[in-house]
Amino acid sequence: MGSIYGKIFQISTFGESHGAAVGVVVQGCPAGISFDLAFIQAELDRRKPGQSRITTQRKEADSIEVVSGVFEGKTTGTPIAMLVWNGDQRSKDYSHIADQFRPSHADYTYFAKYGLRDYRGGGRSSARETVARVAAGALAKLVLSQLGVKITAYVSQVGTLKLSTPVEQLDLSVTETNAVRCPDPVMADQMFHYIDEIRKQGDSVGGVVSAYITGCPVGLGEPVFDKLHAELGKAMLSINAVKGFEYGSGFDGVEKKGSEHNDVIVKEADGRVRTLTNHSGGIQGGISNGEPIYFRVGFKPVATIMQDQDSINEKGDKITVSGKGRHDPCVVPRAVPIVEAMAAIVILDFYLRNRVIQMPS
Repeated sequence: MGSIYGKIFQISTFGESHGAAVGVVVQGCPAGISFDLAFIQAELDRRKPGQSRITTQRKEADSIEVVSGVFEGKTTGTPIAMLVWNGDQRSKDYSHIADQFRPSHADYTYFAKYGLRDYRGGGRSSARETVARVAAGALAKLVLSQLGVKITAYVSQVGTLKLSTPVEQLDLSVTETNAVRCPDPVMADQMFHYIDEIRKQGDSVGGVVSAYITGCPVGLGEPVFDKLHAELGKAMLSINAVKGFEYGSGFDGVEKKGSEHNDVIVKEADGRVRTLTNHSGGIQGGISNGEPIYFRVGFKPVATIMQDQDSINEKGDKITVSGKGRHDPCVVPRAVPIVEAMAAIVILDFYLRNRVIQMPS
């Protein structure tokens, strides 16, 4: 069950980094949705490797194939299967670690749990699996766009370089105009050169992806354990290399008094209920309140570095692991569409839960 997510809009991903293909089966997508294959491909293109010199140089077309669930350009309401064939595999790059445990990878834990592991790029633990999530998330975005919901993510931090401008003051339309996917061109340039310097050192660096969701209706989320922010947190923490999640004021909120942090509720002339501030991040009591939802996702430095590191092998002998292969020095630029995809899957799943619950008998 570890490869299945969602209750109504449900995805099941499959495939390994160096297997034949990676893909996803989506169940619960409403019938009659216009299936924009070009849009889904464009979302995959944002995630694919080889985009610039600060990303892995593995060359994958990541061309999406739709196997079922679509007829004459519309979803049929039946399971939708999509897959991407792997192409530029260099499994020999990993032969030297066939019996070695790489520091901060899933090598040891997979071996301890299953008694074997696919050492070629990490197999199922590889971020290559997120191809499937982006495809499913793009489909969710197509549905949500018809409901007026918009999800935008961007890089807000790389290492110690932090974008401090509030999201409301950023021009998010320029996020895709640079390789880092930071909506501040000056900061984006600094981040790019910093990542490139880290790459030249054979090292890696972490960062933060921020997300901003508008157009969500009031009422998404369920008490008590299926709170909207809890599901968003679970979805984000399931992404490779994610080490932290916070929404709204997050950890900074602990520095405020209640009188400073509370979001005062008002009723506008048109009858709409609003809050004067949004420290809650658009979610109160685990349920959306109609305000923009915003959150931040922290990614660790990529575990594979081009430097020798101490470790052990499967026999427990001390060894030296040498970094080889093609890897991102910083994952966050390519993680932006993954964060958006998982957010879209969560929001659509909750929207459909409400729709089912509220359907007349």
